[in-house]
Amino acid sequence: AGENQTHVTEFMLLGFSHGQPFLFVLFLAIYLATLLGNSAILALVFLDPHLHSPMYFFLSHLSCLDICYSSVTVPKILANALRPQATISYPGCLAQMFFLMGCAGAECSLLAVMAYDRYAAICQPLRYTHAMSWGVCMAAAAGCWLWGMMDSAVHTFLASRLSFCRAARLQHIFCDVPPLLRAACSNTRPSEVALHAASVFVGLSPFLLVIISYLRILATILRMPVATSRRKAFSTCSAHLLVVTLYFVTANLNYNRPSSGYSPAADTLVSALYCIITPMLTPLIYSLRNQEVRGALRKAVWGQGTL
Repeated sequence: AGENQTHVTEFMLLGFSHGQPFLFVLFLAIYLATLLGNSAILALVFLDPHLHSPMYFFLSHLSCLDICYSSVTVPKILANALRPQATISYPGCLAQMFFLMGCAGAECSLLAVMAYDRYAAICQPLRYTHAMSWGVCMAAAAGCWLWGMMDSAVHTFLASRLSFCRAARLQHIFCDVPPLLRAACSNTRPSEVALHAASVFVGLSPFLLVIISYLRILATILRMPVATSRRKAFSTCSAHLLVVTLYFVTANLNYNRPSSGYSPAADTLVSALYCIITPMLTPLIYSLRNQEVRGALRKAVWGQGTL
């Protein structure tokens, strides 16, 4: 007879075979870099008046999401890395999955909103102030967070209905929908349908909006008569394009696996890229590719007189 999910008190995480000090040091360094980089973005946007614009308002929300991403998964990974057997409680697993999926859905929507912001600024500059007023920006940001949490609530509820026939073992280093579905012995069809629907409405739809926005941006940039204007437009968009590409590629690999699946090692690597490495790279990309962020950083570090 199957063991009902109410009898499951914890999951064994088999991504760690035994205590691994090297992984502890590696993930700790990544986590600290993520916190430092994204906190620096938040501080710059708050303190520098030149960054008080819709583009950087949304960037601050992106940095906040990246901090949440890492804080949902990495501290538990650090706690398990040095233990003989990595585990997570059943309520802790569902909570981790809820916040992880919530951040994922919110970030997809936010990246689409950021793409529309660049489209409005470059393609419709005379209407930009009205189209991206502060009221619109705050409503859009709140909508992104709410949309992500609503989507996550559906996945978490369906996952809470799963049951596990033996001691629950997850071939992973943290809790997420795909490893939970592989470990379940009850009917996983509702969760699979919800995951595929989310891939379309929460993942693919924002990605298509990003592509459409940037195709129109590219057409507008190519029509600009002055080379300086074209370079400035490309400069403000390149960082966002890199972040969008990195995020959606790794998210697609994580949630839309081939039917044969990945090996456990490859599965762990893909999820680590998606949930742990990408949040660390976002502030690095923006600080290297965005002139205004670089200028604000130099100003904060060296002072106005050295610019």
